Amino acid sequence: MDSIDQRIISCLMANARSSYAEIGKEVGLSAPAVKRRVDKLLDTGVLRGFTAVVDPEALGWGTEAFVEVHCKGNVAPHDIQHRLEPMAEVSAAYTVSGAADAIVHLRAADIHHLETALERLRAVEIIDRTVSTVVLSRLLDRPIAP
Repeated sequence: MDSIDQRIISCLMANARSSYAEIGKEVGLSAPAVKRRVDKLLDTGVLRGFTAVVDPEALGWGTEAFVEVHCKGNVAPHDIQHRLEPMAEVSAAYTVSGAADAIVHLRAADIHHLETALERLRAVEIIDRTVSTVVLSRLLDRPIAP
C-alpha cells in the first residue's frame, strides 16, 4: 500500500459513493486505474466493503451501555460470540485484558429495553456476572484515519 492507496482510502472514507473518476481527479489517476487499486484493496482485505452509516438514535436505538462480562470458568472467545450473536441489542463485543472476559456494547430503545437486554445477557449460562456502564453522551466517535 502506497500513498496513492492511502489517498484513495481517504476519499472513500469521506464519501464511499464517489465515482472512480472523481477519486481519480483527487489522486491523479484515471478511473480504470482507481478501480484496479480499489479491487486490489478489497482483495487484500484492506477495504472490507462499503456501507451506509446510520444513526442508531434516528432508528430508535438511542440508549447504550458498555457491559463487562465475567464468565464462569475458562470460556473460549468463540463460545462467548456464539451466545451473544442472537441478541439484537449487542452491537459489538470484544475480548479484553483485565478482570473481564469481554466487553459488550449494547444498544436499546430506552432504559426499560436496556434493562430487559441486560437481564437476558445475565441469564446466559456461561456468564457469571456483569458490570454495566450506561452512556450519557457521545463525546467523540471518529473513524480510523488512513
